[in-house]
Amino acid sequence: MSEHYHLIVLGAGTAGLVAWKEASRHTDELLLIDPGPLGTTCARVGCMPSKVLLQVAREFHTGRRLAERGLTRDVPPVPDGAEVMQHVRTLRDRFASGSINMVKKLGERYLKGHPRFVAPDTLEINGRQLSADAIIVATGTRPVVPEPWQALGERLITSDTIFDLETLPKRLAVVGPGAIGTELGQALAGLGVEVHAFGRDDRLAGLDDEPVNQAAFEALGQSMTLHTGHDVDVEAADSGVLLNFGEQQFEFEALLAAVGRRPNIEDLNLDALGLPLQDNGLPAIDPQRLRAGDTPVYFAGDVNGIRPLMHEAADEGRIAVYHALHPDTECLQRRTALGIVFTEPQIAQVGIGFDELPDDALIGETDFGDQGRAVILDQDHGLLRVYADAQGQLLGAQMAIPGAEHLAHELAWLIQQNIDVETALQLPYYHPVLEEGLRSALQGIRRQLNADRRHPDLPLCGEEDDPLAGAVAPAETRG
Repeated sequence: MSEHYHLIVLGAGTAGLVAWKEASRHTDELLLIDPGPLGTTCARVGCMPSKVLLQVAREFHTGRRLAERGLTRDVPPVPDGAEVMQHVRTLRDRFASGSINMVKKLGERYLKGHPRFVAPDTLEINGRQLSADAIIVATGTRPVVPEPWQALGERLITSDTIFDLETLPKRLAVVGPGAIGTELGQALAGLGVEVHAFGRDDRLAGLDDEPVNQAAFEALGQSMTLHTGHDVDVEAADSGVLLNFGEQQFEFEALLAAVGRRPNIEDLNLDALGLPLQDNGLPAIDPQRLRAGDTPVYFAGDVNGIRPLMHEAADEGRIAVYHALHPDTECLQRRTALGIVFTEPQIAQVGIGFDELPDDALIGETDFGDQGRAVILDQDHGLLRVYADAQGQLLGAQMAIPGAEHLAHELAWLIQQNIDVETALQLPYYHPVLEEGLRSALQGIRRQLNADRRHPDLPLCGEEDDPLAGAVAPAETRG
């Protein structure tokens, strides 16, 4: 005899916990299963400890810059690697404690272990059979580690192990200059580690707008050495790691693998769903409803690979529950896509990507090398590029600039509210602020619109009656 529940959630990460909280508003017949360790990926090994490490690195960088500019009589501070890593772990544990305590309070409604499907609506775990009206798979991901690299032993570091280092290596290879590799690489470089980052191509942090990518490449190249254009071949050496890259060979104390993450699904026996499985081991998943075929199984969070970001995982927990409990209802609309990398300069992508733009899209840009507030902040570098359609409707942006975490949010809000360039330029802009750089980019788009403007960038008292509102001439294309 199987035990039956209204909903079973697999995984106590961000997506799973949000799904649990959302479902608990509708039913008490819930069960949460997770093998441990508890604590979300974001809090334990992702967003939060990495930002702590980056913040400490920035503070040391500021001290060095003050000394370089002759603004202090003291020597710049030298990082104590052991104390830095202990500080990171202290805050990490604080951030993770909330989700851990939440799960512990569930009592019998939390089950520790590795479940496996025996049917689309039935799981087996610890000798028990559990069935449910719907099952949400939110088991998360783990770092990809190529098989040959595993011979490196303790000389191999991943984003799951880096925060447990007792001290910092002197010379480090970072393989994979995506969001994780660039953040952790630059943080360690700021703490005195000699960092070399290696990538098959020259794209950083997923940027596909080449001018923005080049700006990021130039800026990040000031703190760590960037190598692109080849695959890497790695082998253990007596004193560390040998890395072959094209015709060059390098030796490092350790290697940070940042070449991607894979879904935690090996023990789930997804064959029991009765659906064809793709190369990644997952069935095809509806990107809007998150449902696998016609089964009562939903995949939420990083495990599905759709938008592997913490805030998206939280939304997917809500989406999965909504459709699990109301399978025939209209789908929920996703928020405007938003991704931020907390390097210096910060890197962000908003809305649709450059490669997705229509041929007649308009682009406005601002070079932050001359932007007033950026100069004051001693962060005068980077490029912002904003995209709009031929009528001036905002579509997206990519940037490698100071304050991208804020400007990206502002642009995402404008895009989600269907704001066009003309309307965005009527909003207030203080001085001196980084947002003035956004205004310059928007003005660049408006110049391409050839709009017949008869009044300044201020809303008319009766603008709803303005016959010229929204009237534009044919626009230039991006060629």
